[in-house]
Amino acid sequence: MILKKIEQLLQEINALTADNAGQIEELRIKYLSKKGAINALMADFRDVPAEQKKEVGMKINELKTAAFAKVNALKEQFEAGNNESNHLDLTRTPYPVRLGTRHPLTIVKNEIINIFGRMGFSLAEGPEVEDDLHVFTKLNFAADHPARDMQDTFFVETNENVVRNIILRTHTSSVQARVMEKTQPPIRVICPGRVYRNEAISARAHCFFHQIEGLYIDKNVSFTDLKQVLLTFAREMFGADTKIRLRPSYFPFTEPSAEMDISCNICGGKGCAFCKHTGWVEILGCGMVDPNVLESCGIDSSVYTGYAFGLGVERITNLKYQVSDLRMFSENDVRFLDEFKSAN
Repeated sequence: MILKKIEQLLQEINALTADNAGQIEELRIKYLSKKGAINALMADFRDVPAEQKKEVGMKINELKTAAFAKVNALKEQFEAGNNESNHLDLTRTPYPVRLGTRHPLTIVKNEIINIFGRMGFSLAEGPEVEDDLHVFTKLNFAADHPARDMQDTFFVETNENVVRNIILRTHTSSVQARVMEKTQPPIRVICPGRVYRNEAISARAHCFFHQIEGLYIDKNVSFTDLKQVLLTFAREMFGADTKIRLRPSYFPFTEPSAEMDISCNICGGKGCAFCKHTGWVEILGCGMVDPNVLESCGIDSSVYTGYAFGLGVERITNLKYQVSDLRMFSENDVRFLDEFKSAN
């Protein structure tokens, strides 16, 4: 009689299946726990005749071994399937997932692009490794201009020889030159990108930084058009009460040229340490495109005029967030970047 029970249990165990870890545990308890089916056979084992005890005892041990093997096989099968399907274990203790943030320069760059985009400017990009022709020559830089000197420009070095006509661009005006070469007016573009200058790294300067330059060329474009666009940008970026002023300046590729200041957004123009008690902060350079630049890029300067402007993204970011050290933008300190989560 007991041998028949053992045979039935063996058939049941060999046919066992399970869909999850909970079912496997239930099967283990049913057959292998102290109150399980296999342990219950020991009560019947007492009534087995002495001459059959050895045979029955061996059968019970074989049954127990088979049950352990089956339960372990189901566990391994379930764990293997779990790993293959990347199944999410909902029984694990939850842990916080940290939210990332855009870099402050990216936040400000995107805001600037959006402002000019609403005014009709499209996006143009160009290579960071450039030639002298597009960075200097086509932009009316004289052959002996100081910006061509090794102290300001990174020249490409190959086999210990400096290649004078291949450089890391010092401004994104090179993108404007390439656009004018390939496109006839009307042209209305902004050119964001990273630029490089051979300067000592400090809290106020770096060997690389980011610029956004704008260019508009069409018939009858005037300095008044430039002033209105820059005033609109300043008020969109820094607030409706922002004032601007234009001071005469010099750039090789524009004539006349100017530098633009905005009323200090910290003290409201009253004067503070940030604006050096003047009430004004410089943010960009601008001017009317020099006719020589238009002609060198294949545009008839007797028909078309235009304006250009350029601003530093780090400079605008400093004004918006009062970041005192430029080096913080490139150090990737998570504590610093976490401060800009709400600005995304």
